[in-house]
Formats: sequence, C-alpha cells, structure tokens
Amino acid sequence: MRRAGQIAITVFLTAGVLLVALLVAQPRMLDEATVDPGLVAALPTPTVELPKVIPPSPAFLPTSTPTPTPSPTPTPPPVGWVDPASFGTPWGDTVAGVLTFRGNPTRSYHGEGPVPDRPEVMWRYPERPMCSNSTVGTETKQWCGLGWTGQPAVWERDGELWVAFGAYDRQVHFIDGVTGLPRLSPFRTGDIIKGSVTVDPDGYPLLYTGSRDNQLRVISFDGAEPIELWSLDARSISPRLWNDDWDGSPLIVDDYLFEGGENSNFHIIKLNRSYDNDGKVRVDPELVVAVPGWDAELTAAVGSNVSIESSVVITGQTAWFANSGGLIQGWDFSGLDDGVGPKRIFRYWAGDDIDATMVADDEGFLYVGVEYERGNQRSRDVGQILKLDPLADDPLVWSVEDQSRRDAGVWATPAVHDDVVFASTDTGRLLGIDRSTGEIRWEKQLGLPLWSSQVVIDDTLLQGDCEGVIHAYDISDTTIEPPELWQADVADGCIEATPVVWRGRIFVGSRGGRFTMLADAAG
Repeated sequence: MRRAGQIAITVFLTAGVLLVALLVAQPRMLDEATVDPGLVAALPTPTVELPKVIPPSPAFLPTSTPTPTPSPTPTPPPVGWVDPASFGTPWGDTVAGVLTFRGNPTRSYHGEGPVPDRPEVMWRYPERPMCSNSTVGTETKQWCGLGWTGQPAVWERDGELWVAFGAYDRQVHFIDGVTGLPRLSPFRTGDIIKGSVTVDPDGYPLLYTGSRDNQLRVISFDGAEPIELWSLDARSISPRLWNDDWDGSPLIVDDYLFEGGENSNFHIIKLNRSYDNDGKVRVDPELVVAVPGWDAELTAAVGSNVSIESSVVITGQTAWFANSGGLIQGWDFSGLDDGVGPKRIFRYWAGDDIDATMVADDEGFLYVGVEYERGNQRSRDVGQILKLDPLADDPLVWSVEDQSRRDAGVWATPAVHDDVVFASTDTGRLLGIDRSTGEIRWEKQLGLPLWSSQVVIDDTLLQGDCEGVIHAYDISDTTIEPPELWQADVADGCIEATPVVWRGRIFVGSRGGRFTMLADAAG
C-alpha cells in the first residue's frame, strides 16, 4: 500500500532513457530543478517498481492521411476504475447533474433533457459584466465573461438546483439555477479562470478548480461562504515547462484527483476526503504523482510549448491526455493503491497543439481535435479531427483535415452520437462525420470561430457560435444533413464556453460578460 509519507513520483523521459525521482517521508516537493529537457542527470536507483514505456510504433510518422475505411473493433480494455460502458451516461448515481467538463470521466455526458422547444432568455447574471485584467508576459488586457472552455457545473442538492462556474472576473460563482440569484458569495482567486469547474461526484460539498494565478484549489461550499481547503501551486512541481495556469477540468475517481497543468505535468492527488466532528467537509490531500507530459523526442520537434490545457479522460484503468506539443498519451495507473507509479502505455504524436479534450467511447476508440498552428508536415499528414485505436500498431483509424489557413483546426471537443461524430473548427465549420469511415456526411458554415463544444441531448444537437447565437438541429436521422429547429440569440457576445442542458433549461456564458439561462416561456 502507499506509505503515509509518500509525496510524489516524478518521471522524466528522454530518448532511450528513463529518469525517475521518488520522494518519500518528505512533507514537500523537490526544489525546482534546472534540468535541460534534452539532458539526463544521474540519480540513485529508486526502490520502487519503475514505470515502463511502450516505444512508439513503426507508424509513429505516417506519410499521408489514410483513406477512410470501416473501423476495426478493438479488444475491450479491462473495466478497471471507469467502466467504458459508462460512455454517454451520468457520472454515477450519487449526485444528479453535469459535474465536470462534458459530464463524466469519458467526457461524453452532456446533460439531461428535455431540450426547450422555443427557448427565451429567462435571466442573466450578474447585472454588470464579469470582467478583469490579466497579464501574459508584458501584455495586459481585459477579459470578460466566460470563455473556452467555461462550461458550468449544474447539479441537484437537497432538492434545489445549483449552478457554479469560474469566470474572467477571477471568481467562482455559486447561483440558483432557477432564479439566477446568488447562493453564496463568489470565491475570489488571483487571476482569471478559463477552464470548467468540477463538483465532487461522491456527494462531498467540494468544488475543484484551477486559475491563472497558478493555483489548483479544493473549495468547500457546505457553509455560509465558500472556503479554500487546499491548493497546489503549479510552480512547486519540478521539472516543469512552459507555464503555470490550470485550464483542465479535474476528475475525481475513488478519492484520487486527476489533472493536467500548463506546467506540462500530469498530476494525481490523493484527496483523503472526510467530515469533522461538526459535520463539515475536510480534505488532507497528498500529491502522489507528478509526471512530465513531454519527452526529448517531442521537445526536439516542437520546443518547450508542451503544456496540458485539455481535461484528462479516464477509461478502464488508463488516463488519457494530450498537450500543446500534439502528444497524445495513455498512462496506466492501476497500481496506485499499491504504491506503484503509473506506466505510459500509449504515445502518438499528432504534430500540432491539442487543447481540446478527447472523448473515449465504449469500444475503446479516442476522438481527438487538433489545432493547425505550426503548419508542419506532421500536422498536414495526420489531419485535425482524428479517430484513434490505441491498441492498433497504426492507431490512426481515420482523419479529417481543416487546413485552409494557419490558426485553423479544432478547439472544441467532439461529440459522438450513434453512428456519427460532430465536430466544429476555428474556421466556422460544423461537421457531421461518419463514425466508422471518417467520411464527411454534411457540413454547415457558421459564425467563426467555433470554440464552443457541441451538446447532444436525445436527438437534438446544440452549437453556440461567435455571433452570440445557439443553434439547435434535429439529428433524429443521422444519415441526412440535420434541419435547424431554432436559433436562440443570447445577444451577449461570442459563445466560446460550452452550454449545459438540464431538465428544460440551457445554461451558458459568453464573452459579453454575463451568464444566461434559457427555457421555454411558461404556457
């Protein structure tokens, strides 16, 4: 079993060499190392089982995009910690709601219907736009509202509807989902919040969020005010590369928190959740794993921009994530409870920045959206919308290109529905793609960019655009181009954030500065 004093396992991979540093019986992380990512320093051999790495397959650098062919059926992975059959279903049965970005560990649950037939704006929150200034390097600018990914958490608690989200005013807001009135005072952080918050799926009154102020936080909401119970500074991890923001939406599975950071590391934290004698929630977190998400082969190809901005996906006993260097990875963490570090079992390079969160389906396939920024040969060959089979020698099943200009490609997370995959691009394309062959069945051109991820509820597809409009399409017949059911003008700026549908209500934020609820008018 994991020892009480164990704090972190740090794994560093270079070309042909594995570097491992283990901390035991130390109540702190390593001081920041001054290690060049392309070099290796000699360290004592640890006394734990070393993670093993499966080398890239011979198909690591395909020369061209494959011709679409019917998908093979991979061998199902072991059920492990997250049953692959949970694809498309709620995140357990303890808390009803959409609790994390795309709803569950496979990032495939979008909410619960019905979808409104003729939605109208019921309320906007707050009265004044949510704005603040934020600085990157030497540039300071004003940010307003909710942006990418910005999906709210919506959940039922004691018979009432709660909504929480992080915003560009540097605050986490807790509001009533019916009235739009505050439930608690906002929790203030030191900088803007770009990603989607996560609410604890096991019923603990806890919210998990990152911020551009370098901190990943655990916040309680069981009192009159939200309270920070713990935080992790991205700069405390060593080695690290690139940045110190937290954009991903954390996952909590069996008391462990899984999160990637813009410090380019993948983190696993043992939360040790409980209640005190007064019935108040408490945590006693331990950072048990911090794994660099890069290796020397990647940095040689793309440089130091290898941050992890997407949200971690879990299926079976594997955590999947991608980074800004375009590296897609799978790490087997089945030995955590026995003190064994995770093992990298999958490596695939897509060539360009991947900020969009992947989706894992019930057959073991991964669906990936890739940006087109570098314009290198690898990204031209591989494409921007991918279906991967992690168990195949050549993982690329099919791909779709979006290369009409630089800064093209995909920022939104795809949606998988029946026999079709929906995806949208920075160039304003909304695509319906045959799930088996990768053939484009239909395409619509909407206001660009399309960074808001698609939402599929029952047989309705929702897509927010950058003109402040939500479009609803009838996808009951997936073989045809879907007719539009309605448009709802949120009229509050570009919709980059991802909406949530919950029992007749649509919740969405925009860059205009405010958060909106839409529903059918009574009667």
